[in-house]
Amino acid sequence: MPVARIKLGTTEVIEKSRNVHYIKHGLKSTQEKDSFWVLLSFDRHHDNPHSDNRMEKRHLEQARERNAKIIDGGDLFCAMQGKYDRRSSKNDLKAEHKKGDYLDALVRTAADFYGPYADLFAIIAPGNHETAILKNHETNLTERLVQTLNDRHGTDIKVGGFSGWVKFQIGVWSQWLTTNLWYHHGYGGDAPVTKGVIQTNRQAVYLPDAHIVATGHTHNEWQFPIPRLRLSTHGKVYHDEQLHLKVPSYKEEYQDGYGGWHIERGGPPKPTGAVWLRFSANKTSRDGETICEPIVEALRAK
Repeated sequence: MPVARIKLGTTEVIEKSRNVHYIKHGLKSTQEKDSFWVLLSFDRHHDNPHSDNRMEKRHLEQARERNAKIIDGGDLFCAMQGKYDRRSSKNDLKAEHKKGDYLDALVRTAADFYGPYADLFAIIAPGNHETAILKNHETNLTERLVQTLNDRHGTDIKVGGFSGWVKFQIGVWSQWLTTNLWYHHGYGGDAPVTKGVIQTNRQAVYLPDAHIVATGHTHNEWQFPIPRLRLSTHGKVYHDEQLHLKVPSYKEEYQDGYGGWHIERGGPPKPTGAVWLRFSANKTSRDGETICEPIVEALRAK
């Protein structure tokens, strides 16, 4: 699609296939203030009493101010307090979820909370908490939430996979600048020493086309860039970078350390929040050639 066919300052989300989505945005200029923002979140655990819903609300308001798009990588629901869940505890139920139709109540209240921001959400994907509900209770909370939001607000939020690709195409100077994001909800244990950073080199081997690799699940937070030596189709040697992001949770279970499952198993305090991606462009000169390079920044959501 030529840049001219998308209105400058607007964003379009396209489902190329069930696991590949395009997010196109037309920049008005190459000034830093004209940036395209993406709020990248994992592990909201929105219905858990330990989840910081006020922080969520603050970030959603910032997303509105920045006209951002939101990508959620799973475990938006905690959903552990159902009748047949061996992990369930009455102490971990919010009042609005103490219902006979517990799972329905989760969808209703989440749709109420996220409704004012439905037009900002591009993709909502499932995590292991949602897939556990699908396996044990035969209902897909992610699809139900997306359908409810789309029906209520006339939006077109896409349902992502447990892993998937997002191809960001930033339009500037009649060309598209492309950045490929691969996300995966996450897997494995807490990795108390390495925090899971060791996975970056394993993933870099089988994800050669990803510029950004984002995962969640373990409620840790870090950024780890891997510089790469590349050879262009024209035989030119150049360097680029693959940025690995571990995105934290909005749930903070440690609190004062008095007790609970997280404390009993020896779990440490965890960071909370999400990550901002900022896309902008710069006009630079290299070897006498005028080029346009995307600038991608990952910033902690505060």
